[in-house]
Amino acid sequence: MAELLILVGLLVAVFVGYNIGGSSTGVAFGPAVGSRAVRKVTAGALFTVFAFLGAWTIGRKVITTMSTEIVDAAAFTPAASVGVLFFTGLALLISNLYGVPASTSMTAVAAIVGLGLATGTLNTALMFTILSAWIVSPLVAVFTGALIGRYLYPHLDAKFEFGRLTNPLIAIDTQERLPRLSVNDTVSPRDLIGSALVVAIACYMGFSAGASNAANAVAPLVGNGSLNPSPAILLAVGAISVGGFTIARRTLATVGSDITEMPILAALIVSTVGATIITVLSWLGIPASLAVSTTSCIIGLGWGRASRARTLAEIVTQSPGDESAPQFTTGALKVNPVEEKKEVAAGPTVGELAEGKTPDPDRQDASGEGVSSAGERDPEELSAEGLFHHAAAARVVTLWVITPLLSLVGSYALFSLLG
Repeated sequence: MAELLILVGLLVAVFVGYNIGGSSTGVAFGPAVGSRAVRKVTAGALFTVFAFLGAWTIGRKVITTMSTEIVDAAAFTPAASVGVLFFTGLALLISNLYGVPASTSMTAVAAIVGLGLATGTLNTALMFTILSAWIVSPLVAVFTGALIGRYLYPHLDAKFEFGRLTNPLIAIDTQERLPRLSVNDTVSPRDLIGSALVVAIACYMGFSAGASNAANAVAPLVGNGSLNPSPAILLAVGAISVGGFTIARRTLATVGSDITEMPILAALIVSTVGATIITVLSWLGIPASLAVSTTSCIIGLGWGRASRARTLAEIVTQSPGDESAPQFTTGALKVNPVEEKKEVAAGPTVGELAEGKTPDPDRQDASGEGVSSAGERDPEELSAEGLFHHAAAARVVTLWVITPLLSLVGSYALFSLLG
């Protein structure tokens, strides 16, 4: 029976890793695919390589935390491991059905916490540290995005304007017997730099995703001794790569199509901020969400740009019913395909404004002259309603909370009954 449970645990771990690969590949390489810097097959290959590097190096600390420190390793019996992985996958499935990119790390940790609470083996001090990081990191991402959007973005956008490519910058030719890497040498130097940066940041996000997410699929199996860390990493990355080459095609199309409504510069900013936060937390051994950090930065960046036409005093003293208050359309998120179409139709996204689809006072000549300061009125005032929508952001944040709670409650109920 124990051997059968271990086999089931391995299969469930592969399933969880498969779904992680499908989601994380889209988050990391959506901008690169959408801007035509790389094709989907190339994105899957690059994501696999850098996810492996992240999991093999920094990711070991996260595996140790989730397999031996949140709860006692002895609590991860074969049956407990299957239960933890099952509720992790189930909660993520529910979130995916609602179209919201939930946190695999938060959901996996919540399932482990349910086991710890039911068995009395939870390390409360460590969980306080992890919960603190989960609260602080999105706030840091929002605050950083808001500062950049309000004070720096217009100046950066005036100096750097990257276009999109007709043909991919990097492509893998699969027509020959052996796959061959080809580079597009017909792009302009400016677009070459922009596309190269998009690919580089996507690889960096892949590294961060591997460092943080590999543990979500295999930590219970490492905890009960079914796998050692190195084979566990190979199993996790193998499953993640399969997801990256298969179901990630849909997430790449969705995320890539939405994110490229942002200019490439905005995608670079949110990707860099999100990946850096997760890399630092993974280095500290704290599991955290790349999707949450990246999306929080998108929200902050949109709010920062939307608030530029108002002084800080006006923002603080505005009444709740003030229709001129900044609204935000996430653009990079597909909360509900039907509802989102209505929201986007109501106003342009960050990228639509920045790409000239409506007048944008932030877009000036390359010298940067004439960029209005934060709080200054402009004859062609930026449409705040197209940049910040509280209802869309609230739905996303609500699902971020509900998904781990479902995993926690289900896990606790199961192990309390078994105990």
